[in-house]
Amino acid sequence: MTTAPARHLVEWGPTDLSSRVDEALAVYVAAMGYPPSTARHRRTLWLDHVRRPGWRAVGWLDDADRLLGVAYGYSGAPGQWWYEEVARGLRRRPADRVWLDDYFELTELHVRPDAQGGGLGEGLLRALLAGTAARRVLLSTPEHGERPVNRAWSLYRRTGFTDILRQHRFTGDARPFAVLGRELPLPASGPPVEQAAPPR
Repeated sequence: MTTAPARHLVEWGPTDLSSRVDEALAVYVAAMGYPPSTARHRRTLWLDHVRRPGWRAVGWLDDADRLLGVAYGYSGAPGQWWYEEVARGLRRRPADRVWLDDYFELTELHVRPDAQGGGLGEGLLRALLAGTAARRVLLSTPEHGERPVNRAWSLYRRTGFTDILRQHRFTGDARPFAVLGRELPLPASGPPVEQAAPPR
């Protein structure tokens, strides 16, 4: 009988993610099925995000200190690109703009394909959101169209996210996206989170 590999969930500060950004981007590229060159274009953006108010990150590590999954986000605010894009989508629905008051933007949540299906994504989500005092959380994810609902969609529905915008087009991207949100906090559950070890 084989045993599952040891793994643990850690909370990262800006220095932790910055020092492992290339490894984190490799997880992102693999999880999203993007070409490897995508990582170069996203690197500067991820490193810029760590300086935003309310930024926080969590990651799954295996017993060999390899990164299995990563998630991060920060406090949403006027003037940020994503905030303004969602506000544009809500222009004709002023009552729904309340979603943009006091929210945490779940910017990235990715698990390596060979580690998916074991609850790591939900562990990341719960640990990340447990550390924010915001009243709401918002995220965007590609629409699944005619394809079956994927693991990301299943996770967000299972944890109570509802539709804020559907078939939304962000500037510069022809793909349709859904913007999903829910009130916080999530019901408490999930694995304990460790503080990241000091860099070696």
